[in-house]
Amino acid sequence: MRRNSIVRVRLLALSTWILGLLLLAQSSAAVGERVYLLELDGPITPVMADYVARGIDEAAASGAEAVVIRLDTPGGLSSAMDEIVQDILQSPVPVIVYVAPEGARAASAGVFITYAAHIAAMAPATNIGSASPVLIGQDGQPSQTDDTMQRKVVNDAVAKIRSLAERRGRNADWAEQAVREAVNITAEQAAAQGVVDFVAPSLDALLDMVDGRTVETSVGAVTLRTRDAEVVTVRMTVLERFFQVLSDPNIAYILLSLGMLGIFFELANPGSILPGVVGGILLLLGLYALGTLDVNWTGVLLMAFAFLLFLIDLYVPTHGVLTLGGIVSFALGSLLLLQSPASPGFQLSRAVVLAVTGTIAAVFLVLVFLVARAHARRPATGKEALIGARAVVRRALEPEGLVFVEGELWRARSLSGPVPAGHAVRIVGLDGLTLLVEPASETEAPESAEERIVRRRHPLVALFRRT
Repeated sequence: MRRNSIVRVRLLALSTWILGLLLLAQSSAAVGERVYLLELDGPITPVMADYVARGIDEAAASGAEAVVIRLDTPGGLSSAMDEIVQDILQSPVPVIVYVAPEGARAASAGVFITYAAHIAAMAPATNIGSASPVLIGQDGQPSQTDDTMQRKVVNDAVAKIRSLAERRGRNADWAEQAVREAVNITAEQAAAQGVVDFVAPSLDALLDMVDGRTVETSVGAVTLRTRDAEVVTVRMTVLERFFQVLSDPNIAYILLSLGMLGIFFELANPGSILPGVVGGILLLLGLYALGTLDVNWTGVLLMAFAFLLFLIDLYVPTHGVLTLGGIVSFALGSLLLLQSPASPGFQLSRAVVLAVTGTIAAVFLVLVFLVARAHARRPATGKEALIGARAVVRRALEPEGLVFVEGELWRARSLSGPVPAGHAVRIVGLDGLTLLVEPASETEAPESAEERIVRRRHPLVALFRRT
């Protein structure tokens, strides 16, 4: 009996052990049959390079079969492209670049990324090419002044892409043409000429096509098992999405404009604090975004100079001339800021430029009008505020005497002959502490206490009431 119990215990332990091994094997298989999907949609930026590096690291840590980069880009920064290419070349996990969906393109930097992939594929109705590098000067514009330097840049790009082509067994001659002559071909032509490996109508079809294919990674040969694999989409984090949004040229331009506007209001009204804090934050974010783009810094300086002119016009009586000059400077800076043909994905929308410039112009024209009215209106306090007020003669003006105004007796001098006591006069000037007066029109209605308060405290309202 005891012996039967021992046998049962041993059988139970053995069954548990076998079941555990089966579950572990199933779990390992499930983990191994995963494909990580990264989506590069838009210009290639440093944020995208960080995103690709993180996605490859996560795929390697989880033991994924492959990483698929779904690509649709007009190009981007060469520094960010170089980082992505290096991450792909050093990846222990096979990387598949899939130019998709239909209508997508892999232009400029996208060609290098596609050539760096272990497997390259394209969806129907997509295209690839136009990889000619453009040398950017310090003003953000293409530089045509140094042919020797231009040849060096082109030859460097040719050597880089031929190296990638030879490493992956792809068409190196076409790759050189894409760099030197900016040629562009369709997906079907790319597959026929050995530029890419497959034309796949969908991601599932692509995973079926590459199943069983062996590729050489940084850790050796890897045979893909991607048929019916689970696709895990790696999305950008909130912070990555935030900084990627900042890399949009239109967002960068708006942030820069609002930041300068906030700094202007802080300098025009020292101690207001809030405009300065908000403006400083927006200005720094705008400068960060510009740091990731091919920027014409002459445009930035023109925009900053415009706000300097706006500020000076508040304190110097130029009758709005500096403001008009500032508007012209801001408009020119906006047009120059990000209009480099070398970066077609990093250009400003003309509608955005027009809207922002129009808003800035309207704001500062209104400010100039208000400042001009403030300088032109009568003082509301002090003895100067008495000019234009009505007074009653208490001691005859022959030509000097006393008048009663604003509850006080003032010495006055008539500029139009003697004025008997009891008559109304209007104050037209000052001579020290002596009021200069003229007889008031008999048809002129006396100023009420309410009108006097409005005239002193709200001169614009009083002007509208009189008209």
